[in-house]
Amino acid sequence: MNNPRLRIGIDLGGTKIEGIALGADGVELARRRISTPRSYSATVDTITALVRQLEVETGGRASVGVGIPGAVTPSTGLVKNANSVWLIGQPLIRDLETALSRPIRVSNDADCFALSEATDGAATGADIVFGVILGTGVGGGIVVHGRALQGPNLITGEWGHNPLPWPTADEFDGPPCYCGKRGCIESWLSGPGFERDYAAQSGMARRGRDIIAAAHAGEDAATLALARYQGRLARALASIINVLDPHVIVLGGGMSNTPGLAEATATRLPAWVFSDSVETRVVRNMHGDSSGVRGAAWLWPAESA
Repeated sequence: MNNPRLRIGIDLGGTKIEGIALGADGVELARRRISTPRSYSATVDTITALVRQLEVETGGRASVGVGIPGAVTPSTGLVKNANSVWLIGQPLIRDLETALSRPIRVSNDADCFALSEATDGAATGADIVFGVILGTGVGGGIVVHGRALQGPNLITGEWGHNPLPWPTADEFDGPPCYCGKRGCIESWLSGPGFERDYAAQSGMARRGRDIIAAAHAGEDAATLALARYQGRLARALASIINVLDPHVIVLGGGMSNTPGLAEATATRLPAWVFSDSVETRVVRNMHGDSSGVRGAAWLWPAESA
């Protein structure tokens, strides 16, 4: 029987697998990280060994949640849409449950991010939370009353593959997206999208962090690129608010480290939200790179851990 005061989260990434053990109050008890093997069977073995090692260090049997870069189809139990391609078509939950002799919960890594920040992060106590990933891609997760939402298509929070709303004349038809369409939010608001926009307008190729530094140093081209990014983010999030009406939006991913991004975006929302006031808070994440692994641990609520 699992110790209800001990939970383990596993963040299964393309290059690393990270594990964390949390006490009932969310205090970190132990953490381990190991390189991700490039085969399915080795991945299952590595996760199993990591869980057992964390349990030895903490002295108890824990509930286990796993965040993955994809989803598990309920009807088949097989992984789909994973950029760690060796997971695709594999019965990950079944094999981990067999190896660890207990129920396992698996969820998308963006859902884990949102759950972490809603449980004991920047959105603690909020009833409806939208967690945003602004990184190499653009994704998200939705948490309502402390639980991550999952719909029948397993695409909850995939706002990055909607078109950028209220496009200006020079934004038609938008950049091509890997999904095969043009003008997706991801093609504008991902880190590579930000760099592409700057290059197109300035004629110079730069890394995102260098563009942001140049903007804060007063360079005109960089300042304009950052302002365009903030405006597009506000429009995209306004469409989320108009549908979901969350209490808090938490920004995550590499672009969320941009100084002042949450505040600048929030000031632009009233122009686009269908309301005479905007009560939704836009905040930067609290747990940073640890949100995914902490959220995996919180896949088991206290009453069922």
